[in-house]
Amino acid sequence: MTGPETPRDGAPLTLAWLCHPSTLLALVVLVVNDHVWKAAFPGPVTGKLSDVAGLVLAPPLVAVLLTLLAPRLPARVAAPVGLVVVGAGFAVVKSSGYAAELASSAWTVLAGPSLVRADWTDLFTLPALGLAWWSWTRARRRPVRHRTARLVRLLVVLPPAVFGVAATSAVHYPYALGTALLDGRPAISVGSGTDLTPWPASVAEGRWSVSDDGATTWRSASEDEQRRLPGEGVGQRQACVPTEPRRCYRAVAGHLRVEQSDDAGASWRVAWEVSDARREALARGSANPGDIRQHFASRDLVVFPVANGGHEVLVANGRDGFVHRRADGGWRRDGFLGGKHLGPIDDPPALDGGGPLQRQTDLLLAVALALTFGCAVTVVAGHLAIRRSGGGRWWGIAGAGTLLLAGSVLGAVWSRDDDFNTVGALLLVVLPLDALTVLVLLIVARIRGAPSAWVERALGNLLLTALLAGLPLLGWLAGTPAQTRVAVPLALLATALGLLLAVRIADLVDPSMARGRRNGPSYLTNPPYLPDPQLPTPPRMPPRV
Repeated sequence: MTGPETPRDGAPLTLAWLCHPSTLLALVVLVVNDHVWKAAFPGPVTGKLSDVAGLVLAPPLVAVLLTLLAPRLPARVAAPVGLVVVGAGFAVVKSSGYAAELASSAWTVLAGPSLVRADWTDLFTLPALGLAWWSWTRARRRPVRHRTARLVRLLVVLPPAVFGVAATSAVHYPYALGTALLDGRPAISVGSGTDLTPWPASVAEGRWSVSDDGATTWRSASEDEQRRLPGEGVGQRQACVPTEPRRCYRAVAGHLRVEQSDDAGASWRVAWEVSDARREALARGSANPGDIRQHFASRDLVVFPVANGGHEVLVANGRDGFVHRRADGGWRRDGFLGGKHLGPIDDPPALDGGGPLQRQTDLLLAVALALTFGCAVTVVAGHLAIRRSGGGRWWGIAGAGTLLLAGSVLGAVWSRDDDFNTVGALLLVVLPLDALTVLVLLIVARIRGAPSAWVERALGNLLLTALLAGLPLLGWLAGTPAQTRVAVPLALLATALGLLLAVRIADLVDPSMARGRRNGPSYLTNPPYLPDPQLPTPPRMPPRV
Protein backbone atom coordinates (compact mmCIF):
# COMPACT_ATOMS: atom_id res chain seq x y z
CA MET A 1 0.00 0.00 0.00
CA THR A 2 1.49 3.31 -1.11
CA GLY A 3 -1.41 5.70 -0.87
CA PRO A 4 -2.00 8.31 1.82
CA GLU A 5 -2.93 7.13 5.26
CA THR A 6 -3.45 8.54 8.72
CA PRO A 7 -0.52 7.24 10.74
CA ARG A 8 -0.88 6.69 14.44
CA ASP A 9 2.80 7.04 15.29
CA GLY A 10 5.13 10.00 15.49
CA ALA A 11 7.56 8.92 12.76
CA PRO A 12 5.93 10.98 9.96
CA LEU A 13 6.49 14.22 11.87
CA THR A 14 9.96 13.49 13.21
CA LEU A 15 11.09 12.24 9.79
CA ALA A 16 9.84 15.45 8.25
CA TRP A 17 11.96 17.29 10.82
CA LEU A 18 15.04 15.26 9.92
CA CYS A 19 14.49 16.02 6.23
CA HIS A 20 13.85 19.76 6.71
CA PRO A 21 16.20 21.89 4.52
CA SER A 22 17.96 23.42 7.54
CA THR A 23 18.63 19.96 8.99
CA LEU A 24 19.96 18.67 5.68
CA LEU A 25 22.18 21.73 5.37
CA ALA A 26 23.54 21.05 8.87
CA LEU A 27 24.30 17.45 7.82
CA VAL A 28 26.27 18.59 4.77
CA VAL A 29 28.19 21.20 6.78
CA LEU A 30 29.02 18.69 9.53
CA VAL A 31 30.40 16.05 7.16
CA VAL A 32 32.38 18.48 4.99
CA ASN A 33 33.72 20.41 7.99
CA ASP A 34 34.84 17.31 9.92
CA HIS A 35 36.52 15.60 6.99
CA VAL A 36 37.73 18.48 4.80
CA TRP A 37 37.71 21.93 6.37
CA LYS A 38 39.19 20.94 9.72
CA ALA A 39 42.23 19.45 8.01
CA ALA A 40 42.61 22.40 5.62
CA PHE A 41 41.83 25.20 8.10
CA PRO A 42 42.44 23.95 11.64
CA GLY A 43 41.37 26.35 14.34
CA PRO A 44 38.51 27.45 16.59
CA VAL A 45 36.22 28.47 13.71
CA THR A 46 36.00 25.02 12.15
CA GLY A 47 35.80 23.49 15.63
CA LYS A 48 32.79 25.60 16.61
CA LEU A 49 31.16 25.07 13.21
CA SER A 50 30.98 21.32 13.87
CA ASP A 51 29.31 22.01 17.22
CA VAL A 52 26.69 24.27 15.62
CA ALA A 53 25.90 21.79 12.84
CA GLY A 54 25.75 18.90 15.29
CA LEU A 55 23.32 20.73 17.59
CA VAL A 56 21.01 21.36 14.63
CA LEU A 57 21.21 17.80 13.32
CA ALA A 58 21.27 15.69 16.50
CA PRO A 59 17.82 16.55 18.02
CA PRO A 60 15.77 15.44 14.97
CA LEU A 61 17.96 12.36 14.66
CA VAL A 62 17.30 11.42 18.29
CA ALA A 63 13.57 12.08 17.80
CA VAL A 64 13.43 9.85 14.72
CA LEU A 65 15.22 7.02 16.50
CA LEU A 66 12.85 7.34 19.47
CA THR A 67 9.74 7.11 17.28
CA LEU A 68 11.19 4.16 15.40
CA LEU A 69 11.94 2.30 18.64
CA ALA A 70 8.62 3.31 20.23
CA PRO A 71 6.11 3.67 17.36
CA ARG A 72 3.31 4.81 19.69
CA LEU A 73 5.37 7.69 21.07
CA PRO A 74 3.80 10.99 19.93
CA ALA A 75 6.01 13.35 17.99
CA ARG A 76 5.10 16.20 20.33
CA VAL A 77 6.91 14.23 23.06
CA ALA A 78 9.82 12.90 20.98
CA ALA A 79 10.83 16.34 19.68
CA PRO A 80 11.28 18.05 23.09
CA VAL A 81 12.99 14.94 24.44
CA GLY A 82 15.48 15.06 21.56
CA LEU A 83 16.21 18.73 22.21
CA VAL A 84 16.61 18.30 25.96
CA VAL A 85 18.78 15.16 25.70
CA VAL A 86 21.11 16.71 23.14
CA GLY A 87 21.34 20.06 24.91
CA ALA A 88 21.89 18.60 28.38
CA GLY A 89 24.39 16.01 27.17
CA PHE A 90 26.35 18.60 25.21
CA ALA A 91 26.47 20.99 28.19
CA VAL A 92 27.65 18.29 30.62
CA VAL A 93 30.33 16.89 28.29
CA LYS A 94 31.74 20.27 27.33
CA SER A 95 31.90 21.54 30.91
CA SER A 96 33.30 18.44 32.64
CA GLY A 97 36.56 16.68 31.83
CA TYR A 98 35.33 13.53 33.54
CA ALA A 99 32.14 13.49 31.41
CA ALA A 100 34.23 14.13 28.29
CA GLU A 101 36.36 11.06 29.10
CA LEU A 102 33.26 8.89 29.48
CA ALA A 103 31.84 10.29 26.25
CA SER A 104 35.11 9.51 24.47
CA SER A 105 34.96 5.92 25.70
CA ALA A 106 31.32 5.52 24.68
CA TRP A 107 31.88 7.13 21.29
CA THR A 108 34.92 4.93 20.70
CA VAL A 109 32.75 1.83 21.13
CA LEU A 110 29.97 3.16 18.89
CA ALA A 111 31.93 4.85 16.14
CA GLY A 112 35.57 3.87 16.41
CA PRO A 113 38.48 5.77 17.97
CA SER A 114 37.18 9.15 19.15
CA LEU A 115 38.38 11.97 21.33
CA VAL A 116 35.86 14.30 22.99
CA ARG A 117 37.40 17.34 24.66
CA ALA A 118 35.87 19.39 27.44
CA ASP A 119 35.84 23.05 26.36
CA TRP A 120 33.50 25.44 28.10
CA THR A 121 33.76 27.91 25.20
CA ASP A 122 31.79 25.41 23.10
CA LEU A 123 28.77 26.21 25.29
CA PHE A 124 28.41 29.44 23.32
CA THR A 125 27.09 27.32 20.44
CA LEU A 126 24.07 26.10 22.44
CA PRO A 127 21.76 28.74 20.86
CA ALA A 128 21.94 26.58 17.73
CA LEU A 129 19.26 24.47 19.42
CA GLY A 130 16.94 27.39 18.71
CA LEU A 131 17.45 26.80 14.99
CA ALA A 132 16.64 23.12 15.52
CA TRP A 133 13.40 24.09 17.32
CA TRP A 134 12.48 26.53 14.54
CA SER A 135 12.92 23.79 11.92
CA TRP A 136 10.70 21.54 14.04
CA THR A 137 7.89 24.10 14.12
CA ARG A 138 8.03 24.31 10.30
CA ALA A 139 8.45 20.61 9.61
CA ARG A 140 5.54 19.43 11.76
CA ARG A 141 3.14 21.20 9.40
CA ARG A 142 4.04 18.80 6.60
CA PRO A 143 4.28 15.24 7.94
CA VAL A 144 5.46 12.45 5.66
CA ARG A 145 2.21 10.50 5.31
CA HIS A 146 3.08 8.15 2.43
CA ARG A 147 4.76 4.91 3.37
CA THR A 148 6.85 4.88 0.22
CA ALA A 149 8.08 8.41 0.87
CA ARG A 150 8.85 7.52 4.48
CA LEU A 151 10.83 4.46 3.44
CA VAL A 152 12.81 6.39 0.84
CA ARG A 153 13.67 9.15 3.30
CA LEU A 154 14.69 6.61 5.93
CA LEU A 155 17.01 4.85 3.52
CA VAL A 156 18.43 8.02 1.98
CA VAL A 157 18.69 10.46 4.91
CA LEU A 158 18.93 8.40 8.10
CA PRO A 159 22.23 6.54 7.39
CA PRO A 160 24.16 9.71 6.42
CA ALA A 161 22.74 11.50 9.46
CA VAL A 162 23.90 8.73 11.78
CA PHE A 163 27.29 8.70 10.07
CA GLY A 164 27.59 12.49 10.29
CA VAL A 165 26.90 12.56 14.02
CA ALA A 166 28.85 9.42 14.95
CA ALA A 167 31.88 9.64 12.66
CA THR A 168 34.31 12.31 13.78
CA SER A 169 37.37 13.52 11.94
CA ALA A 170 40.63 11.72 12.57
CA VAL A 171 42.40 12.93 15.68
CA HIS A 172 45.99 14.01 14.97
CA TYR A 173 48.63 13.64 17.63
CA PRO A 174 52.00 15.40 17.12
CA TYR A 175 55.24 13.45 17.26
CA ALA A 176 58.79 14.75 17.78
CA LEU A 177 60.73 12.68 15.25
CA GLY A 178 64.25 14.03 15.28
CA THR A 179 66.77 16.85 15.40
CA ALA A 180 69.53 18.02 13.09
CA LEU A 181 72.07 20.76 12.42
CA LEU A 182 71.85 22.68 9.14
CA ASP A 183 74.82 24.96 8.58
CA GLY A 184 75.22 25.22 12.34
CA ARG A 185 71.56 26.06 12.90
CA PRO A 186 69.24 23.70 14.84
CA ALA A 187 66.45 21.98 12.92
CA ILE A 188 63.69 19.69 14.12
CA SER A 189 61.34 17.24 12.42
CA VAL A 190 57.75 17.09 13.67
CA GLY A 191 55.29 14.55 12.35
CA SER A 192 51.89 13.33 13.40
CA GLY A 193 49.98 10.14 13.84
CA THR A 194 46.24 9.68 13.97
CA ASP A 195 43.94 7.28 15.74
CA LEU A 196 43.49 5.51 12.40
CA THR A 197 47.07 5.36 11.04
CA PRO A 198 50.42 3.99 12.27
CA TRP A 199 52.81 6.27 14.12
CA PRO A 200 55.62 7.86 12.09
CA ALA A 201 58.96 6.10 12.42
CA SER A 202 61.59 8.33 10.79
CA VAL A 203 62.38 12.00 10.22
CA ALA A 204 61.43 11.56 6.56
CA GLU A 205 57.80 11.20 7.64
CA GLY A 206 57.75 14.61 9.35
CA ARG A 207 58.15 18.23 8.33
CA TRP A 208 61.29 20.14 9.10
CA SER A 209 61.50 23.50 10.84
CA VAL A 210 64.67 25.59 11.18
CA SER A 211 65.64 28.21 13.75
CA ASP A 212 67.83 31.17 12.77
CA ASP A 213 68.15 32.54 16.32
CA GLY A 214 69.33 29.64 18.42
CA ALA A 215 66.04 27.73 18.91
CA THR A 216 64.09 30.81 20.00
CA THR A 217 61.73 31.01 17.01
CA TRP A 218 61.09 28.58 14.20
CA ARG A 219 60.18 28.72 10.52
CA SER A 220 59.25 26.03 8.03
CA ALA A 221 62.21 24.75 6.08
CA SER A 222 62.45 25.77 2.43
CA GLU A 223 62.26 23.19 -0.31
CA ASP A 224 66.03 23.20 -0.67
CA GLU A 225 66.48 22.79 3.09
CA GLN A 226 63.90 19.99 3.14
CA ARG A 227 66.00 18.11 0.57
CA ARG A 228 69.27 18.67 2.42
CA LEU A 229 68.14 17.98 5.97
CA PRO A 230 67.67 14.20 5.97
CA GLY A 231 71.30 13.76 4.95
CA GLU A 232 73.09 16.53 6.84
CA GLY A 233 73.76 16.68 10.55
CA VAL A 234 70.81 14.52 11.55
CA GLY A 235 70.77 14.15 15.32
CA GLN A 236 72.38 11.16 16.99
CA ARG A 237 71.91 9.43 20.31
CA GLN A 238 75.22 10.82 21.50
CA ALA A 239 76.93 14.12 20.69
CA CYS A 240 79.64 16.28 22.24
CA VAL A 241 79.97 20.05 22.55
CA PRO A 242 82.07 21.33 19.62
CA THR A 243 84.00 23.76 21.83
CA GLU A 244 84.22 21.35 24.79
CA PRO A 245 85.02 17.87 23.47
CA ARG A 246 84.98 16.32 26.95
CA ARG A 247 81.35 17.46 27.56
CA CYS A 248 79.01 14.99 25.88
CA TYR A 249 75.30 14.14 26.04
CA ARG A 250 73.38 10.99 25.12
CA ALA A 251 69.71 10.06 24.79
CA VAL A 252 68.89 6.87 26.67
CA ALA A 253 66.82 4.43 24.62
CA GLY A 254 63.53 3.30 26.13
CA HIS A 255 63.39 6.14 28.69
CA LEU A 256 62.73 9.85 28.83
CA ARG A 257 66.28 10.49 29.95
CA VAL A 258 69.37 12.40 28.89
CA GLU A 259 72.75 11.64 30.43
CA GLN A 260 75.82 13.85 30.57
CA SER A 261 79.52 13.04 30.59
CA ASP A 262 82.34 15.41 31.54
CA ASP A 263 85.15 13.01 30.68
CA ALA A 264 84.49 12.27 26.98
CA GLY A 265 82.14 9.36 27.71
CA ALA A 266 84.15 7.49 30.35
CA SER A 267 81.39 7.95 32.92
CA TRP A 268 77.83 9.23 32.75
CA ARG A 269 75.30 10.85 35.06
CA VAL A 270 71.66 11.81 34.60
CA ALA A 271 71.28 15.39 33.33
CA TRP A 272 67.48 15.33 32.79
CA GLU A 273 64.79 12.68 33.03
CA VAL A 274 61.14 11.92 33.57
CA SER A 275 60.99 8.89 35.85
CA ASP A 276 59.39 5.75 34.49
CA ALA A 277 56.55 6.10 37.01
CA ARG A 278 55.84 9.66 35.93
CA ARG A 279 56.18 8.66 32.29
CA GLU A 280 53.38 6.16 32.79
CA ALA A 281 51.26 8.99 34.15
CA LEU A 282 52.11 11.07 31.09
CA ALA A 283 51.02 8.21 28.85
CA ARG A 284 47.77 7.98 30.81
CA GLY A 285 47.15 11.60 29.85
CA SER A 286 47.45 10.80 26.14
CA ALA A 287 44.92 9.04 23.95
CA ASN A 288 46.18 6.02 22.02
CA PRO A 289 49.70 6.28 23.46
CA GLY A 290 51.00 3.13 21.80
CA ASP A 291 54.04 1.35 23.19
CA ILE A 292 55.14 3.65 26.01
CA ARG A 293 58.78 2.56 25.89
CA GLN A 294 58.89 3.32 22.19
CA HIS A 295 56.78 6.44 21.80
CA PHE A 296 57.47 8.18 25.12
CA ALA A 297 61.24 7.90 24.90
CA SER A 298 64.22 10.02 23.91
CA ARG A 299 65.02 9.40 20.24
CA ASP A 300 68.00 11.59 19.41
CA LEU A 301 69.61 14.92 20.24
CA VAL A 302 71.67 17.70 18.77
CA VAL A 303 74.22 19.98 20.50
CA PHE A 304 74.88 23.44 19.08
CA PRO A 305 76.88 26.47 20.26
CA VAL A 306 75.33 29.85 21.06
CA ALA A 307 76.62 33.37 20.66
CA ASN A 308 77.81 33.87 24.24
CA GLY A 309 80.16 30.92 24.06
CA GLY A 310 77.91 28.39 25.76
CA HIS A 311 75.96 25.56 24.21
CA GLU A 312 72.38 24.27 24.05
CA VAL A 313 70.85 20.83 23.53
CA LEU A 314 67.64 19.78 21.79
CA VAL A 315 66.24 16.29 22.35
CA ALA A 316 63.38 14.68 20.39
CA ASN A 317 61.14 12.73 22.78
CA GLY A 318 58.44 11.28 20.52
CA ARG A 319 54.92 11.81 21.87
CA ASP A 320 56.23 14.07 24.66
CA GLY A 321 57.70 16.63 22.26
CA PHE A 322 61.10 18.27 22.63
CA VAL A 323 63.20 19.03 25.68
CA HIS A 324 65.58 21.99 25.46
CA ARG A 325 68.70 22.65 27.52
CA ARG A 326 69.37 26.39 27.70
CA ALA A 327 72.78 28.00 27.81
CA ASP A 328 72.40 28.52 31.56
CA GLY A 329 72.16 24.76 32.11
CA GLY A 330 68.39 24.60 32.77
CA TRP A 331 66.22 22.00 31.04
CA ARG A 332 62.64 22.64 29.90
CA ARG A 333 60.03 20.56 28.09
CA ASP A 334 58.99 22.81 25.23
CA GLY A 335 56.39 20.59 23.61
CA PHE A 336 56.21 20.60 19.83
CA LEU A 337 58.35 23.43 18.57
CA GLY A 338 57.83 24.39 14.98
CA GLY A 339 54.75 22.19 14.63
CA LYS A 340 52.32 24.96 13.74
CA HIS A 341 51.33 23.14 10.55
CA LEU A 342 49.59 20.58 12.73
CA GLY A 343 47.14 23.14 14.06
CA PRO A 344 46.55 23.98 17.73
CA ILE A 345 48.74 21.82 19.99
CA ASP A 346 48.33 21.68 23.74
CA ASP A 347 51.32 22.40 25.93
CA PRO A 348 52.95 19.31 27.45
CA PRO A 349 51.37 18.26 30.74
CA ALA A 350 53.10 19.71 33.78
CA LEU A 351 55.24 17.32 35.80
CA ASP A 352 54.63 19.06 39.13
CA GLY A 353 51.01 18.98 40.18
CA GLY A 354 47.99 19.90 38.15
CA GLY A 355 45.99 16.89 39.27
CA PRO A 356 46.11 13.28 38.14
CA LEU A 357 46.78 12.53 34.50
CA GLN A 358 44.51 9.82 33.17
CA ARG A 359 43.31 8.64 29.82
CA GLN A 360 39.70 8.01 28.91
CA THR A 361 40.03 4.22 29.29
CA ASP A 362 41.62 4.22 32.75
CA LEU A 363 38.32 4.34 34.62
CA LEU A 364 36.94 1.48 32.55
CA LEU A 365 40.12 -0.53 33.14
CA ALA A 366 39.87 -0.01 36.89
CA VAL A 367 36.17 -0.98 36.97
CA ALA A 368 36.78 -4.09 34.85
CA LEU A 369 39.65 -5.26 37.07
CA ALA A 370 37.72 -4.66 40.31
CA LEU A 371 34.69 -6.56 38.96
CA THR A 372 36.91 -9.40 37.75
CA PHE A 373 38.34 -9.78 41.26
CA GLY A 374 34.80 -9.78 42.65
CA CYS A 375 33.73 -12.41 40.12
CA ALA A 376 36.73 -14.56 41.02
CA VAL A 377 35.63 -14.61 44.66
CA THR A 378 32.11 -15.52 43.55
CA VAL A 379 33.47 -18.40 41.47
CA VAL A 380 35.16 -19.74 44.61
CA ALA A 381 31.88 -19.42 46.53
CA GLY A 382 29.94 -21.15 43.75
CA HIS A 383 32.44 -23.97 43.53
CA LEU A 384 32.27 -24.63 47.28
CA ALA A 385 28.46 -24.55 47.26
CA ILE A 386 28.23 -26.97 44.34
CA ARG A 387 30.72 -29.37 45.91
CA ARG A 388 28.90 -29.22 49.25
CA SER A 389 25.66 -30.15 47.53
CA GLY A 390 27.24 -33.17 45.88
CA GLY A 391 28.07 -31.62 42.49
CA GLY A 392 31.20 -32.18 40.48
CA ARG A 393 34.33 -30.08 40.62
CA TRP A 394 34.22 -29.34 36.91
CA TRP A 395 31.88 -26.40 37.35
CA GLY A 396 34.47 -24.59 39.44
CA ILE A 397 37.30 -25.54 37.10
CA ALA A 398 35.36 -24.28 34.08
CA GLY A 399 34.51 -21.04 35.87
CA ALA A 400 38.13 -20.50 36.86
CA GLY A 401 39.27 -21.15 33.29
CA THR A 402 36.79 -18.64 31.88
CA LEU A 403 37.87 -15.99 34.36
CA LEU A 404 41.50 -16.77 33.57
CA LEU A 405 40.73 -16.06 29.92
CA ALA A 406 39.02 -12.78 30.85
CA GLY A 407 41.97 -11.84 33.04
CA SER A 408 44.42 -12.61 30.25
CA VAL A 409 42.55 -10.31 27.87
CA LEU A 410 42.43 -7.63 30.55
CA GLY A 411 46.17 -7.95 31.13
CA ALA A 412 46.83 -7.73 27.40
CA VAL A 413 44.93 -4.45 27.00
CA TRP A 414 46.19 -2.98 30.27
CA SER A 415 49.34 -1.84 28.46
CA ARG A 416 47.12 0.88 26.96
CA ASP A 417 48.53 0.57 23.47
CA ASP A 418 45.26 1.50 21.76
CA ASP A 419 42.10 3.00 23.22
CA PHE A 420 39.70 1.56 20.64
CA ASN A 421 40.92 -2.02 21.07
CA THR A 422 41.02 -1.58 24.84
CA VAL A 423 37.41 -0.43 25.13
CA GLY A 424 36.19 -3.06 22.69
CA ALA A 425 37.99 -5.87 24.53
CA LEU A 426 36.65 -4.75 27.91
CA LEU A 427 33.03 -4.28 26.83
CA LEU A 428 32.81 -7.20 24.40
CA VAL A 429 35.05 -9.83 26.03
CA VAL A 430 36.11 -9.22 29.63
CA LEU A 431 32.89 -7.97 31.21
CA PRO A 432 30.59 -10.42 29.33
CA LEU A 433 32.82 -13.36 30.34
CA ASP A 434 32.75 -12.19 33.97
CA ALA A 435 28.97 -11.86 33.99
CA LEU A 436 28.36 -15.18 32.20
CA THR A 437 30.66 -17.11 34.55
CA VAL A 438 29.03 -15.76 37.70
CA LEU A 439 25.52 -16.25 36.34
CA VAL A 440 26.10 -19.89 35.39
CA LEU A 441 27.66 -20.83 38.73
CA LEU A 442 24.91 -19.11 40.72
CA ILE A 443 22.20 -20.88 38.71
CA VAL A 444 23.87 -24.29 39.06
CA ALA A 445 24.37 -23.82 42.78
CA ARG A 446 20.74 -22.73 43.21
CA ILE A 447 19.46 -25.74 41.24
CA ARG A 448 21.53 -28.10 43.35
CA GLY A 449 19.96 -26.83 46.55
CA ALA A 450 21.72 -23.62 47.59
CA PRO A 451 19.18 -21.44 49.42
CA SER A 452 18.25 -17.95 48.27
CA ALA A 453 20.08 -16.55 51.30
CA TRP A 454 23.31 -18.00 49.93
CA VAL A 455 22.71 -16.39 46.51
CA GLU A 456 22.08 -13.01 48.14
CA ARG A 457 25.24 -13.22 50.24
CA ALA A 458 27.31 -14.39 47.28
CA LEU A 459 26.20 -11.37 45.25
CA GLY A 460 26.80 -9.08 48.22
CA ASN A 461 30.27 -10.55 48.62
CA LEU A 462 30.94 -9.86 44.92
CA LEU A 463 30.06 -6.18 45.35
CA LEU A 464 32.02 -5.89 48.60
CA THR A 465 35.12 -7.43 47.04
CA ALA A 466 34.85 -5.21 43.98
CA LEU A 467 34.60 -2.15 46.21
CA LEU A 468 37.59 -3.16 48.35
CA ALA A 469 39.67 -4.01 45.29
CA GLY A 470 38.61 -0.74 43.73
CA LEU A 471 40.06 1.39 46.52
CA PRO A 472 43.74 1.08 45.45
CA LEU A 473 42.64 1.37 41.84
CA LEU A 474 40.82 4.57 42.73
CA GLY A 475 44.06 5.80 44.23
CA TRP A 476 45.81 4.81 41.00
CA LEU A 477 43.36 6.99 39.07
CA ALA A 478 44.19 9.85 41.42
CA GLY A 479 47.93 9.32 41.02
CA THR A 480 48.76 7.46 44.25
CA PRO A 481 50.15 4.92 43.63
CA ALA A 482 51.32 6.11 40.23
CA GLN A 483 52.27 2.71 38.80
CA THR A 484 50.02 -0.22 38.06
CA ARG A 485 52.60 -2.70 39.40
CA VAL A 486 51.82 -1.30 42.84
CA ALA A 487 48.07 -0.71 42.48
CA VAL A 488 47.20 -4.13 41.06
CA PRO A 489 48.88 -6.20 43.84
CA LEU A 490 47.14 -4.02 46.43
CA ALA A 491 43.81 -4.67 44.72
CA LEU A 492 44.55 -8.40 44.70
CA LEU A 493 45.41 -8.28 48.40
CA ALA A 494 42.07 -6.59 49.08
CA THR A 495 40.24 -9.72 47.88
CA ALA A 496 41.38 -11.70 50.95
CA LEU A 497 38.28 -10.72 52.93
CA GLY A 498 36.05 -11.77 50.05
CA LEU A 499 37.70 -15.18 49.89
CA LEU A 500 37.17 -15.67 53.63
CA LEU A 501 33.50 -14.76 53.32
CA ALA A 502 33.12 -17.10 50.33
CA VAL A 503 34.27 -19.99 52.51
CA ARG A 504 32.03 -18.96 55.41
CA ILE A 505 28.82 -18.64 53.40
CA ALA A 506 29.26 -22.19 52.10
CA ASP A 507 27.87 -23.31 55.47
CA LEU A 508 24.48 -22.01 54.36
CA VAL A 509 24.22 -24.89 51.90
CA ASP A 510 22.68 -27.94 53.59
CA PRO A 511 24.00 -31.15 52.02
CA SER A 512 20.81 -32.99 52.99
CA MET A 513 18.77 -30.60 50.82
CA ALA A 514 20.86 -31.24 47.74
CA ARG A 515 19.11 -32.46 44.63
CA GLY A 516 18.83 -36.24 44.69
CA ARG A 517 19.53 -36.41 48.43
CA ARG A 518 16.59 -34.49 49.89
CA ASN A 519 15.06 -36.35 52.89
CA GLY A 520 11.38 -36.96 52.27
CA PRO A 521 8.75 -39.05 54.12
CA SER A 522 9.40 -42.78 54.17
CA TYR A 523 6.88 -44.85 52.30
CA LEU A 524 6.20 -48.52 53.36
CA THR A 525 5.65 -51.07 50.66
CA ASN A 526 2.89 -52.84 52.69
CA PRO A 527 1.33 -50.26 55.02
CA PRO A 528 -0.91 -51.66 57.79
CA TYR A 529 -4.63 -51.42 57.32
CA LEU A 530 -6.17 -48.57 59.29
CA PRO A 531 -9.99 -48.50 59.26
CA ASP A 532 -11.69 -45.27 58.37
CA PRO A 533 -13.53 -44.01 61.50
CA GLN A 534 -16.25 -42.53 59.27
CA LEU A 535 -17.25 -45.95 57.95
CA PRO A 536 -19.17 -48.58 60.02
CA THR A 537 -17.05 -51.34 61.43
CA PRO A 538 -17.75 -54.59 59.59
CA PRO A 539 -19.31 -57.33 61.79
CA ARG A 540 -17.03 -59.93 63.18
CA MET A 541 -17.48 -63.34 61.74
CA PRO A 542 -17.69 -66.20 64.25
CA PRO A 543 -14.76 -68.48 64.09
CA ARG A 544 -15.24 -71.72 62.32
CA VAL A 545 -15.27 -74.84 64.38
